[in-house]
Amino acid sequence: MMRRFSVLVAAMLPLAACGNGGSTTPTPSPGAASSNASVTPGGTPTGAATTTVRTYFIRNEKVAPVARTVSGTAVAKAAMEQLVAGPTASEKAAGLTSSVPAGTKVLGISITNGTATVDLSATYTSGGGSLSMQSRVAQVVYTLTQFPTITRVKFSIDGTPVTAIGGEGVVVDPPQTRADWESLTPEILVESPLPGEKVTSPFTATGTANTFEATYQYRLRGPSGAILTKGSGMATSGTGTRGTFAQPIAYAAGSSGNGMLEMFALSAKDGAEISLYQVPIVLG
Repeated sequence: MMRRFSVLVAAMLPLAACGNGGSTTPTPSPGAASSNASVTPGGTPTGAATTTVRTYFIRNEKVAPVARTVSGTAVAKAAMEQLVAGPTASEKAAGLTSSVPAGTKVLGISITNGTATVDLSATYTSGGGSLSMQSRVAQVVYTLTQFPTITRVKFSIDGTPVTAIGGEGVVVDPPQTRADWESLTPEILVESPLPGEKVTSPFTATGTANTFEATYQYRLRGPSGAILTKGSGMATSGTGTRGTFAQPIAYAAGSSGNGMLEMFALSAKDGAEISLYQVPIVLG
């Protein structure tokens, strides 16, 4: 169990990277970390202020966030640059994929009254398959709507506004929201902490859930796999309506090393554990 945890945490450690500038600056999401020195893809501090953003890839045909460290103030474009760059080799080994075609370029982003218009190169529409097209749209929508100033996303391809993506005609008009992609969202989606993140007791797990009667269970495992703490909570809504949660989690002093946060629901039919969402973290 300990080796499995170590492998997962190592595989999911976020790759810090710098983003490029843009014309519009959304507010970073609540809880975003900042520092006075950025880290390039090679890990070299550059002295610029940095922010941690979420980039949404795909695991088991559902969106799944990872952390990326970006520099500058144009965080929306920086997050998109990280999305089109795709998952790292270690993230791929841990089961993360991306439906966004390699070589896709972010040509621009503008934000007006809560709507982000993202301009992508034609490569974004290449390839085929309805699930692939739907997934790549969901990835963009989730990545951009992490910012409080963005609630919906419009798409342009090579500077031309579009109402559908790809030969499959995945509709993207009216502007897309997260609710439009509920089918590609796990029943329980943990957005903090992110894979590989270091936490200290107590910490708060946040995200969204759409479970029976809005209830969920949580469990925190230590390096040996032993359960350090467990409990239950409720999202703001459920049973067909996605709600949010902010679950405080405390564990015994002195616990450190690789850990695993597990959140899941209990089947209304037989009480079995379902909808398991795991986040490998580092306990401090």
